[in-house]
Amino acid sequence: MYKRKVAYKPVDLIIFALLGILVAFFIYRINVGLNYKWAWHKIPQFLFRYDTVNDQWTSNIIMWGLYNTLRLSFWGILLATLFGTVMGIARSSKIIFFRLTSGTYVEFMRNLPPLVIIYIVYFFIGDQVMPAAGLDSFLEESAPWVRNITSFCFATPQFITAFFSALLTLAIFEGAYITEIVRSGIQSISRGQWEASYALGLSRWQQMRHVVLPQAFQRILPPLAGQFISLIKDSSIVSVISIQELTFQGTELMTSTLLTMEIWITITILYLALTLPCSLLVARLETYMARSRH
Repeated sequence: MYKRKVAYKPVDLIIFALLGILVAFFIYRINVGLNYKWAWHKIPQFLFRYDTVNDQWTSNIIMWGLYNTLRLSFWGILLATLFGTVMGIARSSKIIFFRLTSGTYVEFMRNLPPLVIIYIVYFFIGDQVMPAAGLDSFLEESAPWVRNITSFCFATPQFITAFFSALLTLAIFEGAYITEIVRSGIQSISRGQWEASYALGLSRWQQMRHVVLPQAFQRILPPLAGQFISLIKDSSIVSVISIQELTFQGTELMTSTLLTMEIWITITILYLALTLPCSLLVARLETYMARSRH
């Protein structure tokens, strides 16, 4: 696949120079105008610390938040993709009940703020369903290896209810947007593809699985990747129910240390470290899929 070389024009250089001046002015205003004293030397101790008891380096508060954000993002992407794919197929179904159910789900989720949804899910699922299921007591009474696996993959037993509430909120909220992405991808496939697969004797499900969805996936990959990145960023909203993810840990740390700029710049860099690889990975995948079509 031919890649066009990027040619920088004089206007591009002027824009870069202006951005550099703007950044320099911003730093100047912080140092002189706001009389802010940087203390970057204090930040590494909040990332990792030396454990004198076990004689080894171990993660600290900011990294704990990063790990929780990774857990929420990973499971949230899986569940949201599952919800979105199922509901997207239902939105394209010939059965009116499926279309009405999926349409109602999408309209409710897209027209409610995530903060409201997370409180509803937390106080209903967390206070009613989870205690009735007995998950907390089961984990507390289970073997140590079960608790260790649960803590590594999800959260510690005392935070498992809040974690699942936050995870379900992210999944159903982002799943509504993925539903529309999947629906638009399915409906973008020409009618001739359906007719050709039907002529081959494929059932409706076989047409969807073997013919339509593979082609639709190639078309919806860019907006789908954008939604995944949005889910990673939206995971910060769960800090309102005391999920100790990256934003929550940053807020707690800033309050106790008053290292406002250092803390939030560090949090920003860590969020970029999570989202930028996703963008690069999708770009590579798009290139690979484009080559396979030629």
